[in-house]
Amino acid sequence: MKKLIVGLAIIFSMPVTAQQSAANAPKVHTKLGIVSGVNEGAVDSFKGIRYAAAPVGEYRWRPPQPVKPWEGELNATEYGSNCAQSGWGGTPGTISEGSSEDCLFLNIWRPANATAESQIPVMVWIHGGGFVGGSGSGPGNAGNEFAKKGVILITINYRLGRLGHFAFPALSAEHPGEPKGSYAFMDQIAALQWVQKNVAAFGGDPDNVTIFGFSAGGVSVHSLMTIPDAKGLFHKAISQSGGGRDGVLTGRHISEENADPFYKVSAETIGVNFAKKHGIDGTDAEALAKLRALSVEEIVDGGQENDGEGGPRIYSGPILDSKLVVETAESAYKAGRQVNVPLMIGSNSAEIGGSFVNTSNSKEELFSLFGNFEDEAKAAFDPNGTKEFAEVITKFNTDWVWAEPGRFAARAFVEEGKPAYIYHFGFVPDPLKERMPYGAGHGSEVGYVFNNLNARWGNPETTPEDKGVAKMMNTYWANFAKTGNPNGKELPKWPVYTLKKNGILDIKPDGTPTATPDPRKARLDVIENASKLRKQIQSRGI
Repeated sequence: MKKLIVGLAIIFSMPVTAQQSAANAPKVHTKLGIVSGVNEGAVDSFKGIRYAAAPVGEYRWRPPQPVKPWEGELNATEYGSNCAQSGWGGTPGTISEGSSEDCLFLNIWRPANATAESQIPVMVWIHGGGFVGGSGSGPGNAGNEFAKKGVILITINYRLGRLGHFAFPALSAEHPGEPKGSYAFMDQIAALQWVQKNVAAFGGDPDNVTIFGFSAGGVSVHSLMTIPDAKGLFHKAISQSGGGRDGVLTGRHISEENADPFYKVSAETIGVNFAKKHGIDGTDAEALAKLRALSVEEIVDGGQENDGEGGPRIYSGPILDSKLVVETAESAYKAGRQVNVPLMIGSNSAEIGGSFVNTSNSKEELFSLFGNFEDEAKAAFDPNGTKEFAEVITKFNTDWVWAEPGRFAARAFVEEGKPAYIYHFGFVPDPLKERMPYGAGHGSEVGYVFNNLNARWGNPETTPEDKGVAKMMNTYWANFAKTGNPNGKELPKWPVYTLKKNGILDIKPDGTPTATPDPRKARLDVIENASKLRKQIQSRGI
């Protein structure tokens, strides 16, 4: 009796909020089973939902496998594991805390009043991280502000590093009916297929899905728009700092005609190099079995791209296998073979400096690479001859890798009769101006898009200007997901891009959004005109 009284006392002494939370837990009946989430006032969240089975054991380097239905309720209140990665500065023999090979999870935020009949627009976020890091979890990716704008926000994990992109001769021969190589893209497609089958139960509209991503996620958006297996799984696309021309794609066979010109070595050769590093000789099924027997820490291997001693490449990146990935984004866009959906695309004003693209040590050396366009390059990047080399190389890297390819992609969609909206993000808040002297750095727009400023890297002080820019960008993105047009009430006009007017939304260093002809036009034009020198310029540094 005493134990019963004590137990009742504990129950009735529980905080009211905890009791209410359990009582108000949102429940959704999916095709696989019941999912129980968390109510946070105006927003419901569901975390750590498997969209595919664990890609481990015999399913390492296989397409994602279906999830088995479950009995009872799935407790979707905590994030699942991130995909195995070394983390920045990681050392060989370790993976970052909270990461695992068992990682194919997604997370959902929705308006709390959503029902299965709501037909709410859906956004699917594809994280960045160079295809070797990052995740769809954490406060920086939380979708609360999107949900408050009347959008269902979904974030996903996908396999990374050489778990996400890998080729080996025995893999090519195994299961000949399966796609090979870019398992990360297969995961993304599997997640979008899950959305098509299940999002209606959460109140989402499977016929109004927008994919968006930054950096490697932006590259993934371009790939998904040109991979046949992804057709019909989404209806709008946003690429943030994802380029738009040839990506880092490695042909499975060195003689493949449409293999990426910057990486002549085949993905299979890179896989063989990796096997040799671990003492695995041969390329047959026995060698593949030994590769699958390696620990996940050995596979991740500190994220190294070579053997650590200046030897051959042992990490390939996305793979042009001619079955799943049949061509680069550039070749698809030139031929009009992409999926024709509304596009929003852009980049930041100072993405990255240093030797990211080439190893030039001076302005003169850099401009000389433009050949017959040397004078035009000088006039565009350094008209008065007074800019520091660090500023010039930062703007060059930014335009070469992100801005000009983004404009190229936008033009391809316009020529196919679809609307395209280009942005240029240059806002740098006062606390970060010393760290970013030439403009907004790579990824600095993400916190504003999600309106999650407190989760920004380094957690700089949030200013009133920060809050205004975040509210504006989050609203533009949500509007685009709803209608294919980012414009709306109380927002400065964002012009649809046309070849004649060249209009973009230019978010100035002080955060002011301005509809204007692209101020970078001269720089982007000279890069486009010098595209025949692309191999020469890029090969200087990669």
